[in-house]
Parts: sequence; structure tokens; C-alpha cells
Amino acid sequence: MPGILGKKLGMTQIFSDDGVVHPVTVIQAGPCLVVQRKTGEAEGYDAIQVGLVEERPMRKVSQPMSGHFQKAGVAPMRRLMEFKVAADDEVKAGDQLKVDMFDPQEYVDVIGTSKGKGFQGVIKRHGFKGGRATHGSMFHRAPGSIGQASDPSRVFPGTRLPGRTGGKRITGKNLQVVKVDADKNLLYVKGSVPGPNNGYVAVRRAKRG
Repeated sequence: MPGILGKKLGMTQIFSDDGVVHPVTVIQAGPCLVVQRKTGEAEGYDAIQVGLVEERPMRKVSQPMSGHFQKAGVAPMRRLMEFKVAADDEVKAGDQLKVDMFDPQEYVDVIGTSKGKGFQGVIKRHGFKGGRATHGSMFHRAPGSIGQASDPSRVFPGTRLPGRTGGKRITGKNLQVVKVDADKNLLYVKGSVPGPNNGYVAVRRAKRG
């Protein structure tokens, strides 16, 4: 199985057998159900659509999505995501995915949405140094020059300016699995994971590294 959905619970620390402390992020991964199996003949690519099973059932479901879940024979779910699979992979709708699909010391990629910071200036958004903080400088946190007046008389695309910060899709790559608790559906991943606590994340096997 390529991946699983879950929720970020928070961070803690785990001591290894040699006494070394490891900062880990606790993820409640799964259980998940396969809602749809996409094939190259029907959709043009091979993938599975996975849904996260939560404690609170989903109540308000649109008619198209209700028929989509009924066709798969599963209950409606809030969170859906696709994972690519091989063409000869024998995965079908209704199959269950659990956290025991991962092994300790394995490397994974965790996909989540970063925390939104709102509209921020260039110092917080891009790490600008800022101007002198002395009396009368009048240039403390301003971005400075953003282009020339006569030529080219415009601001180039990609110029670092103030704007909305955070709230983007972030992938934490090559994170090591420290511990797997199959009874409680918990996955302990070394290091930090994008997003706030109780935020949805997707865990897949590392593509590189």
C-alpha cells in the first residue's frame, strides 16, 4: 500500500535503548478504506482513492458524493486523497488500510497544510534584515527598492513582497518512523510535521532518499 491518511496529534519525545532522546510527532493514522480503484483503461492512470474513517460520522453529504460512497459500499467520509499504485496491484474498493503497513526505521513523506500566518511583511515572510533602527532612519521594516523607474518601469514577477503567509501544501520528506502502535493506530515520526495539531495529513512511503 502506498500511503494512508491521518491526523497530527502533537509532538513528544521517545528515548531509544541507548538513552538517546528523539523528538517525534504523533500521527493518528487510519483506519482508512479504499473508496475507488482507478485504472488506466477507465481514468487514464492507476491510483486508489482513500478515505479516512473518523469517530464522528459525516452527516451532510451531497447527492453526487452519496452515490459515490454507495457505489463503493462504504460510509461517507470527510477526507479523501489519491495515491498512485502499480497497474498490477490487486487493490479494490472496500479494502482497509491500517497503520501496521509501515515498519519502524522506515522512511516516509508526510503531506499537510502549513499554519496560516495571515498577511505579513517581508521580514517575517522572507527573512529580510530590515534597515537601521537608529533615530531618524525612517527605514526599519520596509522592503526597499522593488525595481527601476524608467527602465523597465515595472515590477518583475516573483519579486519578494509582503503578502499572505502560510496555509500552503507542504511535504516533509524522508522522515523516519520511530514507532508503530497498531492497537491505537498511532504512528511516531521523527522530527516535525507540517500543519497544526488535529490537522489532516497524508503519510506515504518516501519517494527519494
